[in-house]
Amino acid sequence: MTYPEGLPVGDGWAPAPGTAAVTFPYDGTEIGRAPVGDAALARRAVEHADALRKRVGALPAHTRRQVLAGVAQDLADALPGLVDLLVLETGKPRVDCDVEMRRAVATWQAAADEVAHLHGETVPLDIQPSGEGLFGFWTRRPIGIVVGIAGFNYPVLLASHKIAPAVAAGCPVIIKPAPATPLATLRLVHLVRERLAAAGVPAGTVQLVTGDAEVGRALVTHPRVAAVSFTGSAAVGHRIARDAAPRRTVLELGSNAALVVAADADLAAAADAVVRGGYYASGQACISVQRVVAVDAVADELEKRIAERLPDVSVGDPRDAATRVSALIDEAATERVVDWIARARAAGARLVHGGIRTGRCVVPTLLAGVPEDEPAWAEEIFGPVVCLRAVPDLTAAYDLVNAGRYGLHAAVFTRALDTAFRAVEELEAGGVVINEVPGYRSDIAPYGGVKDSGSGREGPRFAIEELTVTRMAVVRP
Repeated sequence: MTYPEGLPVGDGWAPAPGTAAVTFPYDGTEIGRAPVGDAALARRAVEHADALRKRVGALPAHTRRQVLAGVAQDLADALPGLVDLLVLETGKPRVDCDVEMRRAVATWQAAADEVAHLHGETVPLDIQPSGEGLFGFWTRRPIGIVVGIAGFNYPVLLASHKIAPAVAAGCPVIIKPAPATPLATLRLVHLVRERLAAAGVPAGTVQLVTGDAEVGRALVTHPRVAAVSFTGSAAVGHRIARDAAPRRTVLELGSNAALVVAADADLAAAADAVVRGGYYASGQACISVQRVVAVDAVADELEKRIAERLPDVSVGDPRDAATRVSALIDEAATERVVDWIARARAAGARLVHGGIRTGRCVVPTLLAGVPEDEPAWAEEIFGPVVCLRAVPDLTAAYDLVNAGRYGLHAAVFTRALDTAFRAVEELEAGGVVINEVPGYRSDIAPYGGVKDSGSGREGPRFAIEELTVTRMAVVRP
């Protein structure tokens, strides 16, 4: 796929102030150069979006649906090449990049479907005496300019969950990809703008600006921006929420997802879930399994079953279809993960498997008995590391899960319906998954967390609600 040089700012492509190398995390080789924007270009993008805001907000539903469905088809057609690019740009195993692209296609199609469901309701104003003789109804209106800031780990999917709902809602949107992974998102935006232009819609409805934290700050603090949707670390998300106030923020932040194993659980299935859910995307997923909490009756057997599986997890070149764990995004991330493993061991944790690096890859690691105040347990490690703790019973298990500061997704393995419903009732998380990995996410479902895992919800239907406001109409005939 070819597209113009520079950045898609305005209805055309603006020259970028600079460029930066994009490297293949597995071996450090340069795979290309990306245009790099600055704060002035970010402000220019917002000003252009502001000039388009009313026109975009008035787009008919059939046009918005046509554009969204067209992008879904274009992404499906371009899928093999985008998978190849994602492998090189993120260093993520090919199998995970393929999943990302297929989910992105589904997200655009779901957003197209949701355009038909964007409506309001009548209100019985005469429920109060003052409302007699009045007719009331409310509609949903576009909130205005949206800024989307995406993480590096699933760049196309995360950008899709911000751009597609904004277009569906009738909002101009500016996307800022992570500095390490801008190339696939540039291709996505190029496809979207081509579809917009073909439908007679200004291409500048969707813009993209790359750059550092100053670019992000220029976007989220601009007085004409109405909403900010961010995916990334809790620390950065909290700063964005402060900087963006009083604008609406949708924050999909980090987590250290827990998987609880009850005494009656299918241990083979639970062990399989830990291995599948703990190491996919090399552990660089906010809902990958990081904490395993097993009741005493099954903890030893569960540990044995997991340990037996780990030597079979293929580590190496992400271009190889058999690879399941590869390099982390950069050397700083790798060093941090290895350091947290060493800290946990020094604090008394027992190393069951892994704990070392091979080249730029961290070997899939299982730690037992990690103290609760160690970052490998308490924070988001974002690497191929799983920590296992044994507890006396389910009450202790649920209390341990809830004691942490995050709450995105959690999972429970059990054969008992009452245990499952108790988990749904008691676990403090945005999603509770029974007998499957906490990393399970349907792209049409409400997705988001509680506590330090963020606020607001993604998923096209729910993101569209976040990016619209109700307008109440009161009529005295």
